[in-house]
Amino acid sequence: MHSVWQVTLNPAPQGAVAEINLQATNTSGSLVLHWGALRSDRREWLLPSRRPDGTTVYKNKALRSPFVKSGDNSTLRIEIDDPAVQAIEFLVFDEARNKWFKNNGQNFLIQLQTSRNEGQDAPGATASAIVVPEDLVQIQSYLRWERNGKRSYTADQEKGEYEAARAELIEELNRGVPLKKLRARLTKTPESSGSDAPASQTTITSVPEELVQVQAYLRWEKAGKPNYSPEKQLVEFEEARKELQAELDNGASVDQLRKKIVKGNLEKKVSKQLEKKKYFSVERIQRRNRDITQLLNKHKPVVTEQQVKAAPKQPTVFDLFTKSLQEGNNCDVLSRKLFKIGDEEILAIATNTLGKTRVHLATNRMEPLILHWALAKKPGEWEAPPSSIVPSGSTVLDKACETSFGESELDGVQYQVVEIELDDGRYKGMPFVLRRGETWIKNNDSDFYLDFNTKVTKKSKDTGDAGKGTAKDFLERIADLEEDAQRSFMHRFNIAADLVDQARDAGLLGIVGLFVWIRFMSTRQLIWNKNYNVKPREISQAQDRFTDDLENMYKSYPQYREILRMLLSAVGRGGEGDVGQRIRDEILVIQRNNDCKGGIMEEWHQKLHNNTSPDDVVICQAIIDYIKSDFDINVYWDTLNKNGITKERLLSYDRAIHSEPKFRSDQKEGLLRDLGNYMRSLKAVHSGADLESAIATCMGYKSEGEGFMVGVQINPVNGLSSGFPDLLQFVLDHVEDKSAEPLLEGLSEARVELRPLLTGSSERLKDLIFLDIALDSTFRTAVERSYEELNDAAPEKIMYFISLVLENLALSTDDNEDILYCLKVN
Repeated sequence: MHSVWQVTLNPAPQGAVAEINLQATNTSGSLVLHWGALRSDRREWLLPSRRPDGTTVYKNKALRSPFVKSGDNSTLRIEIDDPAVQAIEFLVFDEARNKWFKNNGQNFLIQLQTSRNEGQDAPGATASAIVVPEDLVQIQSYLRWERNGKRSYTADQEKGEYEAARAELIEELNRGVPLKKLRARLTKTPESSGSDAPASQTTITSVPEELVQVQAYLRWEKAGKPNYSPEKQLVEFEEARKELQAELDNGASVDQLRKKIVKGNLEKKVSKQLEKKKYFSVERIQRRNRDITQLLNKHKPVVTEQQVKAAPKQPTVFDLFTKSLQEGNNCDVLSRKLFKIGDEEILAIATNTLGKTRVHLATNRMEPLILHWALAKKPGEWEAPPSSIVPSGSTVLDKACETSFGESELDGVQYQVVEIELDDGRYKGMPFVLRRGETWIKNNDSDFYLDFNTKVTKKSKDTGDAGKGTAKDFLERIADLEEDAQRSFMHRFNIAADLVDQARDAGLLGIVGLFVWIRFMSTRQLIWNKNYNVKPREISQAQDRFTDDLENMYKSYPQYREILRMLLSAVGRGGEGDVGQRIRDEILVIQRNNDCKGGIMEEWHQKLHNNTSPDDVVICQAIIDYIKSDFDINVYWDTLNKNGITKERLLSYDRAIHSEPKFRSDQKEGLLRDLGNYMRSLKAVHSGADLESAIATCMGYKSEGEGFMVGVQINPVNGLSSGFPDLLQFVLDHVEDKSAEPLLEGLSEARVELRPLLTGSSERLKDLIFLDIALDSTFRTAVERSYEELNDAAPEKIMYFISLVLENLALSTDDNEDILYCLKVN
């Protein structure tokens, strides 16, 4: 049951007492009228001396009078004996529920002065204190605009017209026109059945107007925020009202409706439109006038012949060693792997000669070394070798064997080597570490491992033209390291960081080669993880190291900024310590708080703990979409498949995901809240170019810790202009708009504002670059979405879109002089 309000005014001749009666049905017994009187000579509320029983003064600014409870109704009578009082303003407060009742976010107003004047000529007459619904004021305002020839109004004139429309409706209601009849005439709908309430009894509808506004706004957002004509606006308001009324008729309460539709800052967005009298129209930013030559970049990378054609490569000891093996009779290289140990390296090769498998390990590290090794039938195993194959002088331990390296020489180059001959093909690989005295040498805190089953393709003879136009030596180096990079993202990003200086030294072609490699990785063309467990914080630290190196190159080599932006867009932001650790901790808190410790949440938790990846952002979104759709499993799979994740891919993870999501209805609200927050943690590491994540990182945010889960606090970037946060909020508010033009203007303005910080040596430059990449990506998506809108557009609009696209391109290009010339001509 919902509340109905009724206000009755009994005016009196000049100098007599005016009586106002307020009645509410189906209410609690704790209603209070928060009110004051208005006079023409002052703006502040006047506090009349004649007050209902129990009235208290609130902070010397308002009166609070309690309603009297009688059965299901609450009533209050106010008497005004001051002839200077023209009106009273009020709100109603429910103390039991700590809830305010307002008139579309504003105060209720009851006019007294007109009724007093009429009372002089007609003693004893009654008149109404009318609260006019805002949707009717909008209709009347539109009709006035039509009558006046649809003229263009200034903001002040528009506001004046709106209030004039309200006054006209109040006048009609004061003349006795029923509110239902007035609504039927203005909305051109049949009158509701039942007797009309007289003008002296104004019923405040059971569907609060502010909820109608919110529902209409939601309908508008769902439609893509089109620019509605005034006629269509009226239809939308009535449709929204019908939808809410239908829910009330089906037993929903007003509180349930409010909880369902009013979320986040939605009410603030709606009230902002109401304040500006901008109903269902997309606001636009005011672009600043600038000299476009300020955007000029003339950094042009030059690809020289010296960069393309590398000097003849001096063969390393490993090249010589590999060649000596391959030149042996009927020697087939089964696998070859080069590991980096500080400034030195170790080469592991498995060969097959006349059916015999041999393992050769060579290193340019010349200090005394011991090989601590074993054999494995599958990765991860350590099994002591049979005594029959142990090299002389070795020591056999419980599950391993120790063999000393011996010195050797090739073409005057010294190295150390160990050779082991296996007696059969039972074993699939060899795990090992090195020992120097009591010091253990590992492969980035893990064991070295040589897989015997990786067939090495023999290189074709170099004719001299192979690799022409590329950084050939650098690309070969990447190819040599790819097998090690496949172990985990930590390995790949650490290897990439080690290669940054080499890429820079190779010039533009080297950086392009690095980009292509990372791009192949980001598009799932390379293996992300193979038989290796790694903590999220270790991945984020490796990412952070790699992106820090790219940031430093961005600062020092402006001619490479365009390709470096592309490279960064293919890598997540990463972060030290707490940012990555939160991925590991937060999923446990979500499971505990929402009673979901089994099924898909447990399988996903195991994957997250051991091998988190950008796929986890998609998985999280798919689970959120599934819950929002009232647990439609087809929605879950649709989100995954649209983002390149199939059932087979889920099963291919080292920690496979077999289960589909399955939750109870009582888990819905908590999971949506917690997974929504968790998405921020995932995107902070894996999605540097995600718009919301990039904005949050630059504007600053705080994620509280809970128990063992670490908290994260990201401070705002210094140096941003005072209006920049509002500009970014405008972009976020309009990113889904059907009409792309205002969004494109906002994105362009934001990028231009950001540009001085990107070209200087700003603190936290990396975060600003990721923000600029995100703005650029959003711009391109919005342009692609607007193709249909441009099909029937006027030439002027098409040219304006082209100018926006050119401006965006200029902001992303190292050498943009020609583009700016086109803009200037335009």
